[in-house]
Amino acid sequence: MCGIGAIFKTSTTGELPDIRPMLDIVRHRGPDDEGYAAVYDDTVCFAGGPDTPEETVAADTVYRPRPEYRDARFADALAVLGHRRLSIIDLSPTGHQPMSSEDQRYICVYNGEIYNFRELRQELEEAGAEFVSASDTEVLLTAYRTWGVDCLQRFNGMFAFVIVDRVRGELFAARDRFGIKPLYYWHSPAGVLAFASEIKQFTVLPGWRATLDGQAAYDQLNWGMVNHTDATLFSGVRQLYGGEYCNCSLDQLGPRLPVTQWYHLAPASFHGDLPAAAEQFAELLNDAVALRLRADVPVGTSLSGGLDSSSIVCLANRLLRSSGEPFVQKTFSACAHDPRFDERQYVDAVVKHCDVEPHYAFPELGELLATLDTVIWHHDEPFGSTSVYAEWEVFRLASENGVKVSLDGHGADELLAGYDVFLGSHFAGLFVRLRWIRLLQELRAVRRIHGLGLGFAAKGMANILLPEGPRQWLKRHVGNVSTAPDWLNIEPLHALDRDPGVDCGLKTTSINDYARAQLLMTSVPMQLNWADRDSMAHSVECRVPFLDHRIVEFVVGLPPVFKM
Repeated sequence: MCGIGAIFKTSTTGELPDIRPMLDIVRHRGPDDEGYAAVYDDTVCFAGGPDTPEETVAADTVYRPRPEYRDARFADALAVLGHRRLSIIDLSPTGHQPMSSEDQRYICVYNGEIYNFRELRQELEEAGAEFVSASDTEVLLTAYRTWGVDCLQRFNGMFAFVIVDRVRGELFAARDRFGIKPLYYWHSPAGVLAFASEIKQFTVLPGWRATLDGQAAYDQLNWGMVNHTDATLFSGVRQLYGGEYCNCSLDQLGPRLPVTQWYHLAPASFHGDLPAAAEQFAELLNDAVALRLRADVPVGTSLSGGLDSSSIVCLANRLLRSSGEPFVQKTFSACAHDPRFDERQYVDAVVKHCDVEPHYAFPELGELLATLDTVIWHHDEPFGSTSVYAEWEVFRLASENGVKVSLDGHGADELLAGYDVFLGSHFAGLFVRLRWIRLLQELRAVRRIHGLGLGFAAKGMANILLPEGPRQWLKRHVGNVSTAPDWLNIEPLHALDRDPGVDCGLKTTSINDYARAQLLMTSVPMQLNWADRDSMAHSVECRVPFLDHRIVEFVVGLPPVFKM
């Protein structure tokens, strides 16, 4: 888990700027090591910096930093890649980045974890590959060298990386299936193309000027939506979206990259009853947790007391105990002194059951206000609620207690229809399929179990079933968010006054399609963005077992009745 940066010359570029400030500004993402690689036609120069350990400089690798390049700026290079390392897998100098192949043809900077790297390494070794490190970075690089872009389909993990092929003069940049790890790019007025893990990295480059993207601002201000497209709040700053890659020659680089969607969420086929589905789901989740416990540093777990994080804590506890190795399992929870908002009764039930070492944070309004400037600086873009600060405090607590990896429950509610908004699609689906008796039964059950009355059901169904014009008219007259609110003048934004949720697929009578929209475009991308910033601000890696692609594909393929 790390921070990466890369700058490339394009046809209009004179000299490349110094890349080091791009990595200095995100030192929090990787305080354990730093490195740089300048790419030329005929050679590669590897450099270090103040945070590069001496043993890394002395290591016997082709990509070790050379002391003579310590202060070099590489203005005449074709490209310069930079890396800030949070050491999780292979803590030795051989895990240093930027990493190159032995012949220095391929150079890579990478942020993330390939959880199945051991299995892939064995497969590559059986095919004749040799390794000098125990890192997943070298597995990623060797996998690309062996399988090309098809390597992406073999990875089970979270990743954002940039690889340069010096022989072919090509760039290969990619992001994991669901966009767990970020990857932004910006083309400067001077013609430099830059990649980064955080938007703030561009602000230290010559020619940067913060300009508002009006459409993104409208979507955020009016609808509370960010990260539902490749655009950001900053005009000209774009992101590779989850499941996308760019593979092109270096002379094709410019303001808009040629991007290919490499991952398409396809539901797995399932034939069986609910107990069979539950058994298979448990097996998949258990394996996903087991893979995400792989680390050479302490691993903890976030624990809210909900079913998602509680399941992860219990499975991790069972796996750790079965390993026979000594361990101390630490959990981290956000609590409240006000009993109306406190869920410690559920947290403590899990703590007692698993006999773990619990740690509690108590986010307070005064502390939020005192910390707000720092939180905003780390996030770069607006966030939707104070829950971001609660998560911030959980990761701060983990860092203070020596934990560098935390397993988290993001994605479960979207995957398993855990939110009340799923009921609108559920009711609307029953209505259009003329299953009105069943609809009445469901309405009574929702009122009995959840205390949600006919008004809630009517709003949910109207939001799905009404044509767009009447739907927006009704929203305005009942006080809900509409396309043209009185308080927002969209003319200076030059934005289209439309509901982005419609484009994202939220207006559907299918529970599975609604889950797909939340997973790929709305709720999950936002949450993953916040979790990345909150965790990395404290140099903690956040892993999300429920977003193992095998689980997602399995659950999306199940009958909706299994999830409601």
